Amino acid sequence: MNLQNTFVRDRGQVLVTGGTGFIGAYIIKELIEKGYTVRAIRRSKKPDGYRVPFFIAPEILNKVEWVDGDVLDVVSLDEAMKDVDTVIHCAAVISFFKNERKNMYSVNVDGTANIVNLALENNIKKLIHISSISALGRTKNGDHVNEEKKWTQSKLNTHYGISKYKAEMEVWRAMGEGLDAVIINPSTVLGFGDWDNGSSAIFKNIYTEFPWYTTGINGFVDVEDVAKATVLLLESKITEERYIINSENLVFKNLFDIIAGNFGKKCPSREATPFLSAIAWRLEKIKSFFLRSRPLLTKETVRIAMSKTFWQNDKLLKALPGFTFTPLEKSIQHICKKYEEAIKNMQLNL
Repeated sequence: MNLQNTFVRDRGQVLVTGGTGFIGAYIIKELIEKGYTVRAIRRSKKPDGYRVPFFIAPEILNKVEWVDGDVLDVVSLDEAMKDVDTVIHCAAVISFFKNERKNMYSVNVDGTANIVNLALENNIKKLIHISSISALGRTKNGDHVNEEKKWTQSKLNTHYGISKYKAEMEVWRAMGEGLDAVIINPSTVLGFGDWDNGSSAIFKNIYTEFPWYTTGINGFVDVEDVAKATVLLLESKITEERYIINSENLVFKNLFDIIAGNFGKKCPSREATPFLSAIAWRLEKIKSFFLRSRPLLTKETVRIAMSKTFWQNDKLLKALPGFTFTPLEKSIQHICKKYEEAIKNMQLNL
């Protein structure tokens, strides 16, 4: 293992998988602003062309070499890795819906296996794997968790978490075969993005004055901090390590109140107790069946909201002594302002 913090890597060409996604797009922004040559894989296609992240400035995206590919297509992956120095693997499916599990396991586990296998074959100098705190496993009673936590079977583990844990096993296996790699485990990522999907939906729920809250505790981090830490780890000599990327731990109710205050909206006022939550996700399941829509709540998302885990960030701050996290209140203020500007410009649908 190498924990020296001497940043020696040249500004070579970086391949980013999942570059049109939330975290991947911000990582691309950070790379371009630091002078890297970036190649990114794009996959999703609309009738009018490729989907691009609207929340990143066009002048950034226009500097990217976009290539068609898929983490499950080894031919396209092999071609994308030609003449590349390093890889940041962000591509993943995040889902808590039963009918999407098969595809999620395939993309997250098999796709990661394809990435690391081809990275070895193409003599990639270093790989950064974007995992999740879900791959470490959550706790129920407010335990403090660091990078030493061992995976254990638990009802609190989501299928998404299991898929990311298995993906990490592929990365560790590749490290054993000689690949220089680092795994990062971001907590719940907050930022300006598509608020119909992922963690960004928190902002939409509060903006529309969703009345319910829970007293669960979770870690949160600004997406731009995740991008900065990722690139710093890419540039470092560090390898064969994992790092939790977490700014602060907050009670969900407190997070919701901060967001509501910045939007000038009503704070959630009804506590979703375990009993009420159990009823709610079952009713959502029935409603979604008849409406052929995705439920707002699932059994897994309710368990996350009820869990209490304090995520530690000491290891990362020690490894990157010049790096500091943006205070969450400052992040939220900035993010809410961006959403309000977007709403004003009709970029978001309510």
